[in-house]
Amino acid sequence: MAADAKAKTATKKRTATTARKKAATASDSPFRNFTPYKPKRNEEYMSEGQLAHLREMLVNWRHDLMEEVDRTVNHMQDEAANFPDPADRATQEEEFSIELRTRDRERKLIKKIDGTIERLDQDDYGYCDTCGIEIGLRRLEARPTATQCVDCKALDEIKERQLHG
Repeated sequence: MAADAKAKTATKKRTATTARKKAATASDSPFRNFTPYKPKRNEEYMSEGQLAHLREMLVNWRHDLMEEVDRTVNHMQDEAANFPDPADRATQEEEFSIELRTRDRERKLIKKIDGTIERLDQDDYGYCDTCGIEIGLRRLEARPTATQCVDCKALDEIKERQLHG
């Protein structure tokens, strides 16, 4: 009996810890203030409301990434120190290297976001580059920079795996 009670208590603690971690992760998400678009009945695909919603998502995402770049620059300037211990110096250099790699990926993403905003301005957004069909509002909300429908993207990924292992 006592073992069962301990097991139940341990399970409750793990569940509570997992819930706290999920809540923390959700609050750290760049889309924590995201509200999905609710299309009106008989609303046309890529209507003004949908385009405005997606544009706002892209602009906010770009703004968040730019703020992160600024924070990284400030952090690296503030934390840069010449440690006498070679191991401490190596650790700091490795941390900076990881941050810079992350920022480089984000820099590429910012370019992609800028290209997507440009496509929005040219009314060339929301349709698959490969087959021309609608990408879909939910897919665009999940990945606003998507240029292919789910089917074409899946085929591309299969081909890539076959070519590159």
